[in-house]
Amino acid sequence: MNLVLNVIWLVLAGFWMALGYVVAGIICCVLIITIPFGIASFRIANYALWPFGRTLVDRRDAGVGSVVGNIVWIIFAGWWLALGHLVTGFLLCVTIIGIPLGLANFKLIPVSLVPLGREIVPVPA
Repeated sequence: MNLVLNVIWLVLAGFWMALGYVVAGIICCVLIITIPFGIASFRIANYALWPFGRTLVDRRDAGVGSVVGNIVWIIFAGWWLALGHLVTGFLLCVTIIGIPLGLANFKLIPVSLVPLGREIVPVPA
């Protein structure tokens, strides 16, 4: 079932969302000081391509740097991304077929809001 949902997600929403995160990651990597944000953006792009069957967990080795980085991320990009996922999720939930895709958008809100200090892992079967 995850495969079917991921393919539908990829065609309808995932490719475009991932493309946006990749462009943001490239811009962040060009600006040398924001390379950690670029790497985080690439991770989110990977997650946005194929979200079903994976989840987020907190990294225990994340320190104060990730907290400070997340605060900067929230101010400049995170809340815009989270708002976009929230609106898109509500719009997708209007149709019955779009409900799982809307829920996937809601699942992307935490990682788009605070990406540093988190890891994307497969959901145990």
